[in-house]
Amino acid sequence: MPVIELADVQAAARRIDGVAHRTPVLRSRTLGEGVFLKAECFQRTGAFKFRGAYNKLASLPEGRDVIAFSSGNHAQAVALAARLRGVRATIVMPADAPAAKLAATRGYGAEIVTYDRWTENREEIGARLAAERGLELVKPYDDPLIMAGQGTVALELLDEVAELDAIVVPVSGGGLIAGCATVVKALRPSCRVIGVEPAAGDDTARSLAAGERVRVEIPRTIADGLGAPEPGELTFEVNRRLVDEVVTVEDDELVEAMAFLFDRLKVVVEPSGAAGVAALRQGRIPAGGRVGIVLSGGNVGAGRFAELVAGRNEA
Repeated sequence: MPVIELADVQAAARRIDGVAHRTPVLRSRTLGEGVFLKAECFQRTGAFKFRGAYNKLASLPEGRDVIAFSSGNHAQAVALAARLRGVRATIVMPADAPAAKLAATRGYGAEIVTYDRWTENREEIGARLAAERGLELVKPYDDPLIMAGQGTVALELLDEVAELDAIVVPVSGGGLIAGCATVVKALRPSCRVIGVEPAAGDDTARSLAAGERVRVEIPRTIADGLGAPEPGELTFEVNRRLVDEVVTVEDDELVEAMAFLFDRLKVVVEPSGAAGVAALRQGRIPAGGRVGIVLSGGNVGAGRFAELVAGRNEA
């Protein structure tokens, strides 16, 4: 039996209806008449992660406190979902996570436990604290309810834009693309599902080529939201069946895409969120046809955004 099915995503859509935002689909003539941008940077907490987090927490017993580990976007999503559900959240975050993401997570009322991402294992820390404190561990991607929630991105996109030939999705642990691929292949089987990873962290591309999960070194990339060194066990089971291709982009290409989106659409996206547009602008996505691109998040502080774009201009 599949890890998730279309019915699971449709159930998630009902669960999050009226809580999560139905995000806009944007167009840019410069990108092409057939390009449609699903702007999850306008989602609550600034990224698609809120969809899965709320779907998961809304499925738990009443009053169940939670713990999660995240570099930032899942952290904020779980923190807000917990506040809305009236429960407490503990978030395990790397000490070097972007300041804006740390501040936002605290602002939603969560307790933050920091760790060194280069020497400590967040999964081990999360599992230990969950056992010690009696908390429900809300994984960032390797959970059917999380995947189903993230899949509502594609459900909305296909509802608004008919006859897509391809959908392009940033890839980290694989939850977003697994949920989206489940929807796309059920509703439009001929539509290609294309993932995008940073070149420094191409674990999913390597895993699909090998036919099994491959672990890489912790990626050193500005795309902190795409930093998983290995695909999830459950997400890979979905993605190995449904994802057609994974391409990679360099950090400077991500910055160029961020600047383009700001200049032409007046939209701020974080490096991870710009991955699909970067791949398109670098010719790594087949030209022509109707292409949906997920702008997965916009959680980048003004100072960091300015620093990245200024660095591009000076290069």
